[in-house]
Amino acid sequence: MVEKNPAYVVIDCHGVGYMLNISINTYDKIPHSGECKLYAHQAIREDAHVLYGFAEKEERLMFRDLISVSGVGAATARVMLSSMSPSDIQASIINGDVSRLKAVKGIGEKTAQRIIVDLKSKIGKENSGSISLPAGIHNNLRSEALNALETLGFARNAAEKAVDKIIRDEGNSISLEELVRRVLKNF
Repeated sequence: MVEKNPAYVVIDCHGVGYMLNISINTYDKIPHSGECKLYAHQAIREDAHVLYGFAEKEERLMFRDLISVSGVGAATARVMLSSMSPSDIQASIINGDVSRLKAVKGIGEKTAQRIIVDLKSKIGKENSGSISLPAGIHNNLRSEALNALETLGFARNAAEKAVDKIIRDEGNSISLEELVRRVLKNF
């Protein structure tokens, strides 16, 4: 590696320097100097050939899935991968969490909904086993509990933290009613 900064790296490959655009997630995972391995994606446009680099295959796969959605370009996908991990994006898509996707700069409500609609079935098939959702979280139970808490007027972020903590501590054997009750007690 010749140069590294949060937006890109320059990789020396047998005497030829290649500039690869990267996300913050990739930036954090590659060493400051020496050898590194990146998975590349080449985008060929009318005016340029652009390379994108990823520390993990899962991140590259998520990038490719995101750019397949109408209205989501490479720059937006890179911002999403800089703001959230691939597993967080996958969980948001599977749970239909529009508000979490909207929190990413450049993603509006319609784009977030389009990402969920276009990728929900595709993500489950492609990534079965490759990207694990947060450990111990049963997505239907979690999603239903979060919807109930939001209906009761609780903020999504605070509710997510409380639900995730209880599910992590108790496992998937807890009922929906008990989960919501326990969250309400902790608020």
